[in-house]
Amino acid sequence: MNGDQDPVIDAEIVEDAAPTVVPAGDYTEDGVPTFEHVRDRIENRVATGIGAEELAEATPEAKAVEDRFEARRQAGLDKLEEIRRSMRGEG
Repeated sequence: MNGDQDPVIDAEIVEDAAPTVVPAGDYTEDGVPTFEHVRDRIENRVATGIGAEELAEATPEAKAVEDRFEARRQAGLDKLEEIRRSMRGEG
């Protein structure tokens, strides 16, 4: 094959499939979602996420998990400070 020539590609012609039914108002005739549809979906996901977070924070179980996490974090910081003091010869 010569480097100046493009390779030959064997292809077959395929007829268009039957058009699909799209919901009115949410998509264009080509099946592309409208800006409003995309914006509404994003806003719904954000609202669901915020609501789930608020609900999770409102339960006693969530508060207990948060307290345990904070206790572990503080214990880790205390241990790190202890290690640093021992390395400096202060302890």
